[in-house]
Amino acid sequence: MNLSVIMHRLRENGPVSRAALADLSGLNKTTVSSLVQELIDQRFIEEFGLNSAGAGRPAMLVRLNPTAGCIVASEVGVDFLSVIRTNFAAEITWRHREAIAREMGQQAILDRVLALLSEATRSSSVVDGPLLGIAVGVPGIVDQETGSVLFAPNLGWMDIPLRSLLRGRFGAPIYVDNEANLAALGEYYFGVAQGHENVLFLSLGVGLGGGIVQDGKLYRGSSGFGGEFGHMTMDPDGLPCNCGNRGCWETHVSPSAVLRNVRQAMLRGQASRLPLADSKNPDLLTLPMVLDAARAGDSAAVQALSDVGRHLGIGIASLVNALNPDLVVLGGRLSSAGEFLLPAVDAELSRRSLRWNAQATQVVLAKHGSDACVMGGVAAVTQAVLAQPGLATRPRAKSREVGGAERPGEEMHDARSRMERAPRESLSLPDLQDVLTAAAAQMPLSR
Repeated sequence: MNLSVIMHRLRENGPVSRAALADLSGLNKTTVSSLVQELIDQRFIEEFGLNSAGAGRPAMLVRLNPTAGCIVASEVGVDFLSVIRTNFAAEITWRHREAIAREMGQQAILDRVLALLSEATRSSSVVDGPLLGIAVGVPGIVDQETGSVLFAPNLGWMDIPLRSLLRGRFGAPIYVDNEANLAALGEYYFGVAQGHENVLFLSLGVGLGGGIVQDGKLYRGSSGFGGEFGHMTMDPDGLPCNCGNRGCWETHVSPSAVLRNVRQAMLRGQASRLPLADSKNPDLLTLPMVLDAARAGDSAAVQALSDVGRHLGIGIASLVNALNPDLVVLGGRLSSAGEFLLPAVDAELSRRSLRWNAQATQVVLAKHGSDACVMGGVAAVTQAVLAQPGLATRPRAKSREVGGAERPGEEMHDARSRMERAPRESLSLPDLQDVLTAAAAQMPLSR
């Protein structure tokens, strides 16, 4: 537990001296020196020059070691795959993004995911150190116990044991989560939400996903499926949604909604320089084309984006009244239209939310844009390593992997057995940590 405290303080404040680390952590200097040496031996932290500022003898600074290990993260989008590899400092050292089509079929898409993850992990130990974990975000409902994708309506997937499929190929912990949850975590760790404790993230892609971060942790709800804001009913008699409902919020707030608005405006006779796409030629009109036209002053394009912004603002105002976040972050593909969306969102927020809630809430664009999810995958692995650095470089039992424990008592039993066999004075810190972390892993609130 103290190792975790040191790791967290270094992530937030490093590089710092050992004396400063003692002040930040509340631990005594002797304990901090011992913990720092243990983490140096494990290569999680490194010495980083002398601090010559101030009076007295210069102090050696320590920081997290960027080459302590690498992290691979992927997003399975409705029409794209994105994979990155980072070092332990969350610096991207490899990336790949490609278009896919739902018509490829589930197996072909999964095969491409496996191939790209294999490519990302190949030679990673040479560049960035050992593989610390792999995270995958998907646009759907994920069972946190099993790591299975229960339902991804815009992909047409149901009951895909994704974690199990990946676990058989890679010798590292596997993290599978909803893409908006990961994106929320990514912006909290590495983006605009740093320093905020109540964050609402909205992923504006083909669908609309949501994630909530409260006090540094993802809010999941009683069944683990919280944050499905895109499927709130906004119009009971509205357009059909891929989830099976009608009039879901995401049918009003998406790139396809923008294109639909443009087509409808042009069919009403509104002048525009954009081509009039139809069902036979849908590729004649794209979101980048609409954005370029709007920036050039095209009235149909500007109006289409403003209408989507208005519907976005109506939903956000309701969420702000219900959740009272201090920050709302907009990410995903449609966030590239932020200059047209934000004025309409702010107007609806002022009009429809309680004045006290509106005053406490800021709406901003994600720092990482379309990379928010994969950076969230990096954050998920980082968070796990920071929580249990004493276990991160050891062989992992299945119970350490995300998605629940297949043998929940095995690691606890192993650690406790070492404790019972050893004299009290020879019990090592890692042994004690194994007992505590394994016990915590079995508590529902810590899962």
